[in-house]
Amino acid sequence: MIGWDDFDKVDIRVGTIVRVEMFPEARKPAFKLWVDFGDLGVKSSSAQITTHYNPDQLVGRQVAGVVNLTPKKIGPFLSECLVTGFADESGAVVLVCPDLAVPNGSRLF
Repeated sequence: MIGWDDFDKVDIRVGTIVRVEMFPEARKPAFKLWVDFGDLGVKSSSAQITTHYNPDQLVGRQVAGVVNLTPKKIGPFLSECLVTGFADESGAVVLVCPDLAVPNGSRLF
């Protein structure tokens, strides 16, 4: 079990995907994403979400992302946030998204 103080350390915000590119250098199929988190700016993320999504479906979609992780170099790409999702029955990622539009940068609580 963790306390509320521990949960408060994880900063999960909503953002809108503004750009998507294929990530051919990734070991597993992935996209490069750029997500607008409002006042926090646009952050990049590598996401292994190619099973259920294509780039055209992703641009304009709001997603939940962890914005206070240490940036991680993934091959030649710097991932600045972690876009969140759940595994389906086969292990493919399904994104966590609000069901109604909310302001970019809104914090999960």
